[in-house]
Amino acid sequence: MNKKVKSFLKIAGAILLLATLTILIMRYSTKAHSPEDTVSYTDKDLKIEVFYNRPYKKERVIFGNLVPYNKVWRTGANEATTFETNKDIWVDGSLLKAGKYTLWTIPMENSWKVIFNNKMYPWGINLEEQAYRNPEFDALVLEVPTKNLKETVHQFSIILDKKNELIFLKLAWDKTLVRVPIKPEKA
Repeated sequence: MNKKVKSFLKIAGAILLLATLTILIMRYSTKAHSPEDTVSYTDKDLKIEVFYNRPYKKERVIFGNLVPYNKVWRTGANEATTFETNKDIWVDGSLLKAGKYTLWTIPMENSWKVIFNNKMYPWGINLEEQAYRNPEFDALVLEVPTKNLKETVHQFSIILDKKNELIFLKLAWDKTLVRVPIKPEKA
């Protein structure tokens, strides 16, 4: 093999290795600031699971600033948040088929749009820091009111909580709470 080709391959390999290491280091260092979490709900044969990353408030103004109003948010940090159900469910009165979705939100001052998208994305945002979501793959979009909290939630939290016949998908951070009612579809 020609000496120039060998040199080129060595340099290209070194650049590829360096780029891979840089991406891995950046990915793992961001996880320290916004750790991964999974919440799940199981009842009889229904299982719902949400995977997300939990950023901290850190004395910042969250909604309307760090997370702008009227723009798509990846609903957490790092990777796009995922929502998975093994059974069809009713989400705020609309049918969501069994499957795995990315969960996106559009925070507004008095309500949020909650979006279940059929497509899986490699990361929550692109290099221009815009949400990766492609609206063509939206399976369900709904709008729910926000509730102001008395106490500050310092780390973004997603909770699945059952009350009576409903399961609530709760999104809480800073002084804002969003509750999305979920009802299992009857067999």
